[in-house]
Amino acid sequence: MTRRGDSMIDLQKLATSRRGFMGLAAGGGAAIALGASGQPARAQRTNARILIMGAGAGGAGIANRLAARLDGAQITVLDGRPQHWYQPGFTLIASGLRKADYAISSTEQWLPRGVNYVNEYAAELDPEANRVTTTGGQRIDYDYLIVATGLTLDWDAIEGFDLSMAGPQNGIAAHYASPEHAELSWQALDKFTDEGGIGMFGRPATEMKCAGAPVKICFLGEDIATTKGNRGKCEFIYNAQATNLFGVPVIHHRVRQIMDERNITYRYQHVLKGIDLGAKTATYTTPEGEVSDKWDFINIIPPQRAPQVIRDSGLSWAERWVDQGWIEVDMHTLRHARYANIFGIGDINGVPKGKTAASVKFHIPVVEDHLVSEIAGREGTRRYDGYTSCPLITRIGRAMLVEFDYQDNLTPSFPGVIAPLEELWISWLMKEVALKATYNAMLRGRA
Repeated sequence: MTRRGDSMIDLQKLATSRRGFMGLAAGGGAAIALGASGQPARAQRTNARILIMGAGAGGAGIANRLAARLDGAQITVLDGRPQHWYQPGFTLIASGLRKADYAISSTEQWLPRGVNYVNEYAAELDPEANRVTTTGGQRIDYDYLIVATGLTLDWDAIEGFDLSMAGPQNGIAAHYASPEHAELSWQALDKFTDEGGIGMFGRPATEMKCAGAPVKICFLGEDIATTKGNRGKCEFIYNAQATNLFGVPVIHHRVRQIMDERNITYRYQHVLKGIDLGAKTATYTTPEGEVSDKWDFINIIPPQRAPQVIRDSGLSWAERWVDQGWIEVDMHTLRHARYANIFGIGDINGVPKGKTAASVKFHIPVVEDHLVSEIAGREGTRRYDGYTSCPLITRIGRAMLVEFDYQDNLTPSFPGVIAPLEELWISWLMKEVALKATYNAMLRGRA
């Protein structure tokens, strides 16, 4: 398949003129730290010690905004990975549209001047003592903590599998793992859509980041096989973990319609338990018991959980998501329910919706408002309504721009202009061309 080049089209004005592409460019592209009047907010003087755990989309974005809003604050960012990964690009890499380096940059380049960047991971978090100990033995005391660690991929939960198996030699894709694994996944998908056979797709039963990605890679694989003229040789099976194909009912019905139109088999309540590489079989748990199926290609997406250091800290929910460990924050303020000086941003939050980059865009100003307001001696007012966006790619050159909130209401950014449940070229361009620029603006605190 011919790799598509970067389309040269100026969509940035549109991205910053409305709520934004996939929710990443909002409020007229307002510069960082604008007050309600539209004037630059005055910096609040403080000597508060603020620790941000994680330097991904949420950590970098909030670090830049707080650096602009707080004069004199001691801001520390803790993250052991020197690379920043543009994770919305992994699907593009896994479908042959980009190379791995498209999603890789330096973590440090996105952080503001003046912050203390500690290139280590947290080994222990003690919220009673307001202290984090790093893997290198440093002790970091804080007055305020922002947890933006993201989540961990529990590959060990898939019996018989390890990441060394991924690639064309075994017909295994694991595009969530890293940019390099996304490229290996493309090689496996490319081979499968050349040679044919049975392709298995699906998602885990846990909460997960970008829950539309498993559907997207299935749709893209089917489209690639069709474009090559090999669709008749390929069987596509999508294994849903629940009784739906997407958690929002109206989107579920639309996805089901597309799968029916394109002869993609879908099965409900099939959760991948393990694989047998030698026999090329996959075992799924179902309400009726375990079933095993043959495959020639399989896309593996593992269960996803909070990092162990978070699960050991006492910040997790005790009654919800107990096997996953998401932190117990208020769903609207993102402040921790038991530790008022702790906030959460991004995938780590235990809220009903919001594990996408677009959600992070809306988490950041809420946390900024409540933290800065408290330092200034007033009440914060910003609230997160569960806004989540999934640019649901259905084929190369077409996508649906689906956006929704906690109540499963569709919340389109471009009402009357872009129909959220239609497969449109403009929605595709937003994903392929404009999203990365607006994402980068978010990292800088400018979106």
